[in-house]
Amino acid sequence: MKPVFATLLLICLVLISSFFDATVAGSDFCDSKCSERCKLAGVKDRCVKYCGICCEKCQCVPSGTYGNKHECPCYRDLKNSKGKPKCP
Repeated sequence: MKPVFATLLLICLVLISSFFDATVAGSDFCDSKCSERCKLAGVKDRCVKYCGICCEKCQCVPSGTYGNKHECPCYRDLKNSKGKPKCP
């Protein structure tokens, strides 16, 4: 019984570490894309925060610093609780 438990534990650790690596890589992508998108924003920290939320959900960020939301429909279609666009 102990070898089975040890094997399952090892498999779980490997799966968790691979998931963690994918999450870190995804956030690096979003950080770089959002800092580029928000570089001209008046309230940069808020822009980067909401852009990061949208990027994590949609896995894309439109090019440029404004507009071009047709490049990422998920990013374009996310709305806040008041029905206005969530993503900068």
